[in-house]
Amino acid sequence: MSEKENSKKETQEVKEISEKEKRVRAITKLYYSNPKVQEVLLEFSKNREVVPRYFESFGKRPDTLQYTSDIMGLVNKGATSFHASEEIWHNPLEINSDMSSKELENMRKSWDLLIDIDSPFIDYSKIAAILLIEELEKHGIKSYRTKYSGSKGFHLIVPAKAFPENFNGIETRKMFPEWPRAIVQYLMIKIKPKFSLKLKEQEINFEAVKERMNLSEEDLLSIQCPNCSKAVNKTNFVEFACDKCGNPYSRPDFKITKKRLRCTDESCSGFLEIRKVNEEYLFCNNCKTKLSLNNDIQSNTRNKIQESRESRGNLVANEFKENLKTEEIAPLDLVLVAPRHLFRMPYSLHEKTALASIVLNKEELISFTPKSADPLKVNIKPFYIEPSEPEATNLLTEALKWKLQNEPQETEKRISEEFIADFTGVTEEMFPQAIKKLLKGLQEGRKRGLFILLTFLKSLDYPNDYISQKINDWNKKNDPPLKDGYVKSQLDWHFKQKKKILPPNYNNDSFYKDLKLIDQKPSDKNPLVEVMRKLRKSKGNFE
Repeated sequence: MSEKENSKKETQEVKEISEKEKRVRAITKLYYSNPKVQEVLLEFSKNREVVPRYFESFGKRPDTLQYTSDIMGLVNKGATSFHASEEIWHNPLEINSDMSSKELENMRKSWDLLIDIDSPFIDYSKIAAILLIEELEKHGIKSYRTKYSGSKGFHLIVPAKAFPENFNGIETRKMFPEWPRAIVQYLMIKIKPKFSLKLKEQEINFEAVKERMNLSEEDLLSIQCPNCSKAVNKTNFVEFACDKCGNPYSRPDFKITKKRLRCTDESCSGFLEIRKVNEEYLFCNNCKTKLSLNNDIQSNTRNKIQESRESRGNLVANEFKENLKTEEIAPLDLVLVAPRHLFRMPYSLHEKTALASIVLNKEELISFTPKSADPLKVNIKPFYIEPSEPEATNLLTEALKWKLQNEPQETEKRISEEFIADFTGVTEEMFPQAIKKLLKGLQEGRKRGLFILLTFLKSLDYPNDYISQKINDWNKKNDPPLKDGYVKSQLDWHFKQKKKILPPNYNNDSFYKDLKLIDQKPSDKNPLVEVMRKLRKSKGNFE
């Protein structure tokens, strides 16, 4: 694109933003002057941090609402929306951005479970919201409430009093964000089968998904192993034979190099020679099943794939189901479950759509369309109703049980134990290209970028002062930078963790691909694997 075309495009974008701003500001004062809107905003703000947004920028922190007159005072200064914390504080105005995570913990009175469902397609967000409501009800929860986000998603809230004050001898208020994150992850797993089925019934428009989310059909589909139901990977399968004894050997996902492999028979001094490279194979890393691809894939229905499986020399016919990666289309936002994170308050306006974040019951959610959120036609309903008993105890129990059973497996999946090792001697030149690109700063996804950098640098065992300096230097390159208080709270939290938290794998598209740090998945599984390979090479230790 030429410089002239770029300039024309930027001018058009500024014009579009200006028109949006005019449309929102035309109704802002009229809308927020409604006494019922003021009452519901003030009621929800109790013991919460509340920050106004001035179309594109946020107001000062900490702040809160104390009187209904505060609302119009901020609106008259240009506020277009109001955002509140999911954490409930003893006194939100006493929060200091320089506080350590321990100090913030002492200030925290409790926390609500806030689930953010966000997809570029509101119909998919609606399906996920309905399934989550059903799951909450199955766990005995009645006090949940749902609201429209104002754009293409929904927020579900379960009040703090639905959870026990103490659980297994631990104060619940101290377990933020660990416990709410575990609950959200657990709920994601519970609704996934039904959600996949519902989306298949919708006949996914892959072209529309590609246009809006930059995700191809291949990115959104996975094939299950018939033996263990885990996702299988497309790979090559290389067959070898020893040049001396003829001993056969086969290996999946093998990168052909000049390096020669020795015979697997320890008594033989021969080397393995490649006899055949089978490119079209699926391989299950979990149970080691090898699956040969069939050319007659029914790509039109996308429901079934007929394959043949070679196992111990025998070919057995099997039916394989192709699954939709529903977490890619309508993710549940774990970024929102973070210290001092804010979300749009009920009945606040949305800058981009000029719609109101209205509260919905289950029946209204089913028939909801964005037209229902016309700010001049809102019907005010309470978003927050405290239960009389800790009705979410069962949900917390099941979620933590699930976390305990699955966390070791997830850690094992992310990176093998051999890479949790000595990284002495690592230089910045050895950093992967994705990390080097990230260090140049971001305009979007800065909090996800911060998580990648923190976990990457801490996993390499760099000193805390080096990490702090590196993170602060990086943040200055962001446009705009993250708030200093947020960065400090994240640094403090990560520094106090005794267990090593590893950076996300490259195949986690919501990090590297969405942040445009990679164009295609690197050959290595994880940034740490790439660093370890370069470190071994620099020391002359070749595998």
